[in-house]
Formats: sequence, structure tokens, C-alpha cells
Amino acid sequence: MTSDHKPEAGAAFSHRSVLLDSAVDYMVSDPGGSYVDGTFGRGGHSQLILGRLGSSGQLLGIDKDPEAISVAKDLATADPRFGYFHGSFAELGRAVSEAGWNGVDGVLMDLGVSSPQLDDAARGFSFMREGPLDMRMNPQQSPSAAEWLASAEERDIADVIFRYGEERFSRRIARSIVERRQEAPVETTLELAELVSAAVPKKEKHKHPATRTFQAVRIFINRELEDLEVGLKQAVDRLAPGGRLVVISFHSLEDRLVKRFMRDLARGPRLPKGIPVTADQEASDFRLIGKANKAGAGEVGENVRARSAVMRVLERIDKQQKPQGSA
Repeated sequence: MTSDHKPEAGAAFSHRSVLLDSAVDYMVSDPGGSYVDGTFGRGGHSQLILGRLGSSGQLLGIDKDPEAISVAKDLATADPRFGYFHGSFAELGRAVSEAGWNGVDGVLMDLGVSSPQLDDAARGFSFMREGPLDMRMNPQQSPSAAEWLASAEERDIADVIFRYGEERFSRRIARSIVERRQEAPVETTLELAELVSAAVPKKEKHKHPATRTFQAVRIFINRELEDLEVGLKQAVDRLAPGGRLVVISFHSLEDRLVKRFMRDLARGPRLPKGIPVTADQEASDFRLIGKANKAGAGEVGENVRARSAVMRVLERIDKQQKPQGSA
């Protein structure tokens, strides 16, 4: 969830990317290497990565959002080491190939909705601001949240809210949406937020009743978990020996998927007992770097959205490198 800035109607967003320094510290090991910022946002991580690279270093920024790509174009004009790709990190393999690279020395994925998207009422991500019920990270794609809620079956709406929002009152909420749209479609963020609030009989302390529903619909509309599964595989397939994949997630569904993916790769192949194999055949090509990282108290104090951030790091082992202490 990038948290940088984007001017809007005379105001300005001025949020700092979560876990900015530590993410770049983990990823950038070679100033002359090739790196991918899989979630460019407004360039917070990319700017710092470029600051760590030498004249021969290269960085590719990827983002679904046309507004993010507009910022990326300006950066590419200003810095020849930077290039961009308009699309999802699920297309990372294609993006790297089109850049003419054989492999990469690091990939960063900063998941979820960005602060500029959340803070812009016209994008329809926030239940706290009145705006069109859109929620698309790429508004050029269909359907919007309003379009989907206007036509989806009640059971499908309930399934999405339960699966992606882990909302126990998903059936009540879905029923309310379907009953409401028989009179008039749900077209704005506050209409949906008020409808959900009325449908939820028990409120969680310090959490808006619509939080889980908005999260669920957004994840579904943008195919976020499906893209994440594909993107993780694309990233590790392109990692050079010694290269690292750094992923920052913001809710349990994302982090669970990332944790399992990295853990399974680090464990190596799961072979049936009794099969004659060498130690090298059993060994993994990957290792976990440290434990899950979280934002410190100071960062959370500056940016409340940082409190749920979890960063995990996976490295492709460089088997040609001599172990420390060897002759």
C-alpha cells in the first residue's frame, strides 16, 4: 500500500510509503543491478531505489493505475535508468521481457490500495467519503463495484464478502443489497456504507461496520489475490541468484498467501520417502531472510495505516558464492 503524494484540486497528498527504507535496504544489493517496483504507486519506493543505484543500474515500475503511470512517465523522462509498464505485477514476466532483461536482482510488491487512491473520493475506495462506487485500480477495466453489485446473484455477493472480507454477516449484507437495488441501484460509497451498517447487528469496537465489505468487494473487483498468486510465481521465476523478493501486505488474506508461498519454496521439494536422492536434489533454491517485519511505533505514529503492514523477504540462493569462512 504505497502512501506517497498526488495533487488533487489544489490540495496535496503527502503520505510516506510504509516500511520504505527497510524494504529498499532488503532488496537492493547491487548498485548496478536490475530491479522491479511491482507496485509503483506515486513512486515513493522507486525514488529511493534509484537513489541507491549507480549509473548502470536499472529500475522498472509496474502499476495498474493510469494515474500512477502518468507519474511514472514523468520519472522515466527525468531518469534514463527508469522504465515503466502499465499493467499488473501478474504480468511481470512479460514486462521484464519487454524491457530486454533476462533476470532481475530484486522485486518489490507493496500490496493493497494506495493512499492516493483511498484519499481520492472520486475513486470510490473509501466508506468515509462520498463518491461513485467504483473501486477499480484501473478505471479502464470493467466492471466497477456499482456495476457488479447491480447484477450479481445474492449468493455470489455473500460469497465474495465472506471469502475476501471474512465477514460473518455476509448473507445479511448481500440480502440488503439485493433488496435495496430492487428500488434503486447502490451507486455511491456512502449509500453502500450506510446499507451495510444497518444490516450488521453487532458492531466491532474501533472498526467501521463497512470495513470488511469494502475490502472484500475491492479485492474481488481488482482480482487482487489471483494477481498476487501469479505475480509471486512470475517474480521468483525471474529472480537471478542472490536476488530477493520483498512483499509488504496489509491484511491477513494477503499475508497468509505470501507466507505460505515463501515457506514452501524455502522448504524445497517435498519428495516421497524412500526415493534415492542426493542432498543437493533435496535442497531448496530459496531461503527466507529474517522473520516477518512490522512497522515500528514511530512509523505507526506518523501513519496509522502502517500498523497492519507485514513485510516478508525471500532470496534465491547464489550457489556459486563461497560460504563465509571458506578458502
